[in-house]
Amino acid sequence: MWEGLLNRLKGKPTEAAPLPEPDERLALGALLVRVAKSDREYHVKEIGEIDRILAQTYALKPIEAAKMRATCEKLEAQAPGTPDFALLIREHVDYPHRLEMVQALWRVVLADGLDTPEEDATLNEIVKVLGILPDDNPVC
Repeated sequence: MWEGLLNRLKGKPTEAAPLPEPDERLALGALLVRVAKSDREYHVKEIGEIDRILAQTYALKPIEAAKMRATCEKLEAQAPGTPDFALLIREHVDYPHRLEMVQALWRVVLADGLDTPEEDATLNEIVKVLGILPDDNPVC
C-alpha cells in the first residue's frame, strides 16, 4: 500500500490491474461508452444513463454499475473496433435481448439532448453487426 502511494507521489507509474476478458455484459457496457463518446463529447448525462442501463439490465446497485462502467470505459479505450464487441453480443445474446440493447444504446445517444451524425453512424454500425433486421430497428 505504502509503496504504491509513494510511487504515485514520486510520479512513478504503477502497474494497473489487468482488464477482464470481455463477455457480452462488458461488451454491452463498452458499446454504450463507445456510442456516447463517438461525437467526441462524453457528458455526465450520458454517463448517468449508462449507469442506469447497466444497473437495470444486470440488477446492479448504483455503485456496482458505476464500477462496471469504469471497467467498460477502460475496455473501450483499449479495444479493437466496434464490430468485435457487437459480434460478441450477437454470438451470446438472443435476438429479442439484442433489440433491447439497441434501445438502450439509443437512450445513451439521446441522453445529452443531442443526436449527432457521429453517434448515428456508430449506432448504425452496431445495429448492423448485431444482425438487427431493418423492420425491427427501433432507431430508424
